Amino acid sequence: MNDTTVIDLGIQAMMITAKLAAPILLTALVIGFAISLFQSVTQIQEVTLSFVPKAAGIAVALLLSGSWMVREIVGFTSSLYERIPSLIGG
Repeated sequence: MNDTTVIDLGIQAMMITAKLAAPILLTALVIGFAISLFQSVTQIQEVTLSFVPKAAGIAVALLLSGSWMVREIVGFTSSLYERIPSLIGG
């Protein structure tokens, strides 16, 4: 196993991590922005107001994209296991 193989595996791992985190992070970002906009328009400055909508939105995002996330990580892990002989063998 050489340096380029290690870098390639690291890049693939970071890409799969970014792909899997994107639906959750984007959901939290959009809901947080909407709640902040609502708070600034209505001048309600309650800190805990954004927690419940964010938690509910993230739960919905996980329900909608959870099966895709599992398929992606299983596919990545399977391809990584298939590459083990070539990685060890050189």
